[in-house]
Amino acid sequence: MDTRVARPAAIVAGGGIGGLVAALCLEEAGIHAVVYEAAREIRPLGVGINLLPHAVRVLSALGLADRLAATGVATADLRYFTKRGEPIWSEPRGIDAGYRWPQYSIHRGELQMLLLDTVRTRLGHDRVVTGHRLDGFTQGADDVSVRFTDRSNGDAPVTVRGDLLVGADGIHSVVRAHYYPDEREPVFSGRLLWRGITEAPPFLSGRTMIMAGHANQKFVAYPIGAGSNGRVRVNWIAERQVGGDVVPVARDWNRVVDVETFLPHFAGWHFPWLDVPGLIEAAGTAYEFPMSDRDPVDRWSFRRVTLLGDAAHPMYPIGSNGASQAIIDGDALRGGSIPATIAHPPTMRRGAARASVGSRLAPARAAACALATPEQHRSRAVRSSADSSAPPGGARPGSSYA
Repeated sequence: MDTRVARPAAIVAGGGIGGLVAALCLEEAGIHAVVYEAAREIRPLGVGINLLPHAVRVLSALGLADRLAATGVATADLRYFTKRGEPIWSEPRGIDAGYRWPQYSIHRGELQMLLLDTVRTRLGHDRVVTGHRLDGFTQGADDVSVRFTDRSNGDAPVTVRGDLLVGADGIHSVVRAHYYPDEREPVFSGRLLWRGITEAPPFLSGRTMIMAGHANQKFVAYPIGAGSNGRVRVNWIAERQVGGDVVPVARDWNRVVDVETFLPHFAGWHFPWLDVPGLIEAAGTAYEFPMSDRDPVDRWSFRRVTLLGDAAHPMYPIGSNGASQAIIDGDALRGGSIPATIAHPPTMRRGAARASVGSRLAPARAAACALATPEQHRSRAVRSSADSSAPPGGARPGSSYA
């Protein structure tokens, strides 16, 4: 199989949020992109995520503003509380904070299916090839040969040639391992996350994200869409410090456990406006994941090959980072980081214009990745300080916003 056509082809390895956005952005740059996904079928898996305004800007520029508004919840504010439910701090978000674009709380799987439908509608159904597991690649002077295993055809080997390879293949990236073969496994933070979705009555503003607890244990909740009988679907994340540097469970986003695994740690977290243990218990099961990342690497791009999203810069799933940063990466590809030989082959001499695909890509993406860091540190510091100093009866009047 060879998907090369008359105009240049980009092979995108990975059909997640980052890979699908990259395909749409490359198409706008005049680059014929084909997405190869290892799963035989792309399904709406996962739980809720947040898209920050800078990521929503990219998706809006791709003409998806109305569909995002119809699918997600425009977050109005973020409020911090102690583990007793006492208010610490609040701040507006998205449009309410003065940005030109909203912040959206949205189901990850629904966003992925929205993007998948957009790629197939605009680019063609054959632009997303499922059941193809990336095995390796060879970069030549004028193209990249990418090797897949066709899982839908008896594990037959398949070679695809293109002008550009985008490794959007996640934290266990084959493309990254090619350039960093001695890199160790993702680094465990000492924290476990449990994630779930529960239908519940709206709380606070109805569009509020809350973070409660302290540095060693916290609970995050926010609505991601309408439920039944006037309720909303509440996405929640329970996090607890367990210590150690050895991963206690498998790194699998789809690992399901009974909520009794961690519910006792949140048993007393009954707030006037949200019953945390009730929310957890009603879900029955949750996704368990060890919070992990990788150490930074020197480069993300190598001539005709580049990394994107978690393959390039995996980070903790806090501060609304993961999907937002992957979306920004796709926009960086569209924004002039493609070698001139790929973007404009008829007008450029190959020998003179074979610049690195990442010559302008890495600095732009690195700057974007740094944006969330201050918020993460502030969130942890504020909650830890308040939890240790607040009197049993509540925070001091005037010390926070309710």
